[in-house]
Amino acid sequence: MSDTVKDLRVDTPAADNGAGFDFASVLEQHRLEINPVSIDTLQLNITRQCNQACTHCHMEASPNRTERMERPVIERCLEILSGDNRIKILDITGGAPELHPAFRELVERAVKSVKKVMVRHNLTVMFDDKNDAGVNKNSLMEFFTRNRVEVIASLPHYHEFFTDRQRGTGVFKISIAALQLLNRAGYGQEGSGLVLNLVYNPAGFFLPASQASLESDFRRELLNRHGVVFNHLLALTNMPINRFKGQLERSAAYPEYMSKLKDAFNPEAALNAMCRSQMSVDCHGRVYDCDFNQALGLQSILSVPVTVFNFSYDEFLKRRIVFGAHCFGCTAGSGSSCGGATT
Repeated sequence: MSDTVKDLRVDTPAADNGAGFDFASVLEQHRLEINPVSIDTLQLNITRQCNQACTHCHMEASPNRTERMERPVIERCLEILSGDNRIKILDITGGAPELHPAFRELVERAVKSVKKVMVRHNLTVMFDDKNDAGVNKNSLMEFFTRNRVEVIASLPHYHEFFTDRQRGTGVFKISIAALQLLNRAGYGQEGSGLVLNLVYNPAGFFLPASQASLESDFRRELLNRHGVVFNHLLALTNMPINRFKGQLERSAAYPEYMSKLKDAFNPEAALNAMCRSQMSVDCHGRVYDCDFNQALGLQSILSVPVTVFNFSYDEFLKRRIVFGAHCFGCTAGSGSSCGGATT
């Protein structure tokens, strides 16, 4: 094993199953085996720094975080993308990924290797000039458009109150202004080929409603109130980890919320879980089954912990996916993933 790989080894903690919330046992009850089937998506969390500190953020991102993906990790990820055409999508996330100094270089080089580059964009960063990545609304808009990246934009609600409650005072108005700029550049407009998808998270201790009905409501309200259009809405369940788990525990609502998730377990959603067809990479090059496992430090394991430096596509498909109580969030109701509902 190389010294680089040794440096990236970590002790993988036991998944937090909690009393009565053992996800693996529920899979057994339903006679389900959830194994890897492909790696369609390479998801890179390139920084924990963000200009926001949202109450539900599973990565606990904030302006004070300093973690950034290191240059050798970026180079190795680009090497993986260019060397294996079975990986079709690069999903760049954070924090606010635009705050990483190498963000633009990463995108420009990646678009030459994969069919789709997606950027998870919080909208307000478009107006944030206080960073060393040189982000501003004009240059970032031009950059997105020129590289034809798919923009996945966070907007918890079409009402100002609910968005600001989750993301901070004034966020809604700035988000709408950013969406209007994206629309003027062609994003979300029919026939433009510039994809603008929105992400919805519930603003409370409950599961999201039907993705189709939410999309209809968002489409109507945003158009009528603000003239904003978009392609699709992705409805995500708030995961019971980190900041959101803290909210639940402070309100003595964690057992009740977990029971809601467990009672809504959907075998079809489990079979469509995103961990079966993607890999998630952190700032140091450690590899995980999903972004939520990354947030909990539940690293993928073969004979040794998997990193981008010892990664092999075919070998990675032989791993056992690491499960925990939080997996009930992805398998409740219509299912939840980085791409929205799964059923």
